[in-house]
Amino acid sequence: MSVSDETTTVSDGILLSDAAAAKVQGLLEQEGRDDLALRVAVQPGGCSGLRYQLFFDERSLDGDVVKEFGSVKVVTDRMSAPYLGGASIDFVDTIEKQGFTIDNPNATGSCACGDSFS
Repeated sequence: MSVSDETTTVSDGILLSDAAAAKVQGLLEQEGRDDLALRVAVQPGGCSGLRYQLFFDERSLDGDVVKEFGSVKVVTDRMSAPYLGGASIDFVDTIEKQGFTIDNPNATGSCACGDSFS
């Protein structure tokens, strides 16, 4: 599968909404770096067993799944990718809530905080 196919096949990876991509781009501009990617990972922990991690990363790990959304790169390590296939990341900015949200069709349950899933 070519890189261009990966960026358009939602079921094979993460989908980043336009609002989330714009927020990530703004944060990267604040950092003054264009060599960073948004890494999305799944780690053991949280009250439901697994938790999401989102952070900027300059590393390229063996087996990374890389998708591009405009000028924003999203990378997922090969161990996290199966848990995140088809997941969509959005950014909300309302009076009630501000931050990134993850809608993951692979999650069978989650906790009230929204940071943890099973």
